[in-house]
Amino acid sequence: MEQPKHARMLVPGIIMMGVILRIPFTAIPPVISDVAKGLGVSVSSLGILTTIPLLMFALVSPFASKFGQKWGIEKTFAIFVLMMAIGSIMRLFSLPMLFIGTILIGFGIATLNVLLPSAILSNAPSRIGRYTSTYSLSMSIATIIASSLAVPIVKATNWQVLIVFLTVVIVLAFVVWLPNVANNHILPTREKTADTQHSTIWRNKRAWTLLVFGGLQSLYYYTAMAWLPTMAQQAGVSASAAGYLSGVFTLVQLPLTFYLPTAFTRWNSQQRRRVMLGFSILAFVGVALILFHGHGLGFWLIVNLLMGFAGGASFPYLLTMFSMKSSTPMHTAELSGMAQSGGYLLAALGPTLFGYGFGLWHSWTIQLIVLLVLIAIMALSAWLVEQHELIA
Repeated sequence: MEQPKHARMLVPGIIMMGVILRIPFTAIPPVISDVAKGLGVSVSSLGILTTIPLLMFALVSPFASKFGQKWGIEKTFAIFVLMMAIGSIMRLFSLPMLFIGTILIGFGIATLNVLLPSAILSNAPSRIGRYTSTYSLSMSIATIIASSLAVPIVKATNWQVLIVFLTVVIVLAFVVWLPNVANNHILPTREKTADTQHSTIWRNKRAWTLLVFGGLQSLYYYTAMAWLPTMAQQAGVSASAAGYLSGVFTLVQLPLTFYLPTAFTRWNSQQRRRVMLGFSILAFVGVALILFHGHGLGFWLIVNLLMGFAGGASFPYLLTMFSMKSSTPMHTAELSGMAQSGGYLLAALGPTLFGYGFGLWHSWTIQLIVLLVLIAIMALSAWLVEQHELIA
């Protein structure tokens, strides 16, 4: 039975969920020195702020489906978005509250990350690609806007005003989503049949191929985001130009984020294989070029374009496969939780180890070679994902 109120607010709700999936913590790094100064601590003591959400994603993701079983998808979203708003405003008051608030935000985002594909499959199974495009595009645009506005807002006022602004956005997302709670979808528990009585998604060999892909694409993306500007500056590119290149890396992903989820649902497995292999080759070539120690803005523009395009394809592929490769919203939640748990654990470790390697060897060469190997494994895992119509 159609529910007009639900139908009107589903798309705005999905858009707002996409908006708050990253900006509560990605808007902070550009102004981290202002936050440290305001709290009277060193900048290095706040470095963990960007790692906390990724660790929470890894820790919480396997359990997110349990919340959908207990409260239902739409109600769970409302509960955890409210938790995020509370965590966001807590960051104003002291250093311990800053860390606790960031943990709460990471907890909430991890749950939304996992259950959004299930929400789409439950509400619009024939529009998986379109709605996946909707929230992934809104997430990317919001991240770019928030990161761009963070410094001007803090310079014009202070870092507390930025936190208030982010909190208001989260509260707005809560208000927009709230009408959808009337059409709450309870995730069923796994049936106790002879085949499934003792099984879990973690024993599903097919699901591990998607976990490997998700983990390596996250590691690739966050490592590139963290270290490409630094490597460009060491090669002689100015700091301002490196910042511009970082923007290029992100902006080239927007059209792919919008187009590919819908395209993935139209294409057959062979077409998806070829497309993902092509984008993996772009990533491989982009990383390999860095080994040639090229100089100049033109060289690094090509590197950022190649690596940005690859990143813009791999993440939408992962999001779309959660829904396409699972038979029910419950299986979608389990598959999403498993893949994102392993994925964000690698995402948290990857950039740290990449930078640690430079401190150890005073060179990027070994890390780049390892990254090339991981890109090849990522391409193979996407190939294996497409061996089966359904994974879970």
